[in-house]
Amino acid sequence: MSKQPHRDKVLSSLDELAGAGLVNADPRLEAVEQSFAVGLTRTLARQIGSRSGEDRPDPVALQFIPAVEELEVAAEELTDPIGDAARSPVPGIVHRYPDRALLKVTHLCTVYCRFCFRRELIGSNADAPLTPAQLDAALTYIDRTPELWEVILTGGDPLALSNRRLRDIVERLAAVPHLKVLRIHTRIPVADPARIDAELIELLTLPGLTAVIAIHANHAQEFGSEARGAVARLANAGITLRSQTVLLRGINDSVETLAELMRTFVELRISPYLLHHPDLARGTSHFRVSLAEGQALLRALRGRFSGLCQPDYVIDLPGGFGKVPVSPGYEGRDGEGNPVLTDYQGDTHPLPPNAQGNTDEAAAPQRRRGSVRQRSR
Repeated sequence: MSKQPHRDKVLSSLDELAGAGLVNADPRLEAVEQSFAVGLTRTLARQIGSRSGEDRPDPVALQFIPAVEELEVAAEELTDPIGDAARSPVPGIVHRYPDRALLKVTHLCTVYCRFCFRRELIGSNADAPLTPAQLDAALTYIDRTPELWEVILTGGDPLALSNRRLRDIVERLAAVPHLKVLRIHTRIPVADPARIDAELIELLTLPGLTAVIAIHANHAQEFGSEARGAVARLANAGITLRSQTVLLRGINDSVETLAELMRTFVELRISPYLLHHPDLARGTSHFRVSLAEGQALLRALRGRFSGLCQPDYVIDLPGGFGKVPVSPGYEGRDGEGNPVLTDYQGDTHPLPPNAQGNTDEAAAPQRRRGSVRQRSR
């Protein structure tokens, strides 16, 4: 019989955070706690202040410790900022793209990020999780939608489920003939590393599906020795690892900080994948950077650091319309309409005519014949 997996101690209230010396008493924070779930594992709490000599607020604390700024709700901020509800054909399913869909299997997380785009839909104040009948209906939808090639387990954090419940879901998904890839979005490897044990890895590598784990981390400081060990266990099992990061003011909005995080990912065998522009979640304006700032960071990152360290910068459009790449452009036109390219230092260079190709389809056969004659000589 499957044993209950390890669970790290979670500080889940202002009182517990105060008892650990992580927050000062402030009556205004009680209103924050009433609106948005609080949660921080002991593992991540130990990473707060783990770097000496820093002259700015701790980047781990900023992500998880409630702040009075969360009470400031801007007019443009939304309860459902990326439009999950608009793309939900049955409870638990979000089907936004043709070949993949989200399966939201739990409304609970081990830690609660202060910038989360689902912050009002998860945690102890959220709606109840899927009932057995709703889970059956969601899995039936997947089974009856043959264009689905990939299912993405999300929530909440799917790895917060017990091994028994998670195994049941994985086995049922593996039995769907057209489904080939199971992606899991999770914070667990950095938040509760001991959860990544042999039994969990065994059930994630069951035959029938290729497992991909997208690990959410926003600062290299999150990767203590325990987290690094958990990531190594996943990588050694042959599970593909990708990264997810949110660009956050005061946490990772410098090229040096972003580069250190991306290098950490690569060194740990996590491929840099998505860098999210902050979503319009309520009470999160203090975290948001401008699009121009984000693009400038990406341009500097590409110029100074390895191509292995380059994530895709994306915005998740409100209304359920999906992700749009917004990485900086490098192609433009000169005053005469000729293409020019901008290098990482900001200098422009004309694109040589022989590198532009020829859009005249009628000339293509002649070009091919000419090249054949040249080779025959």
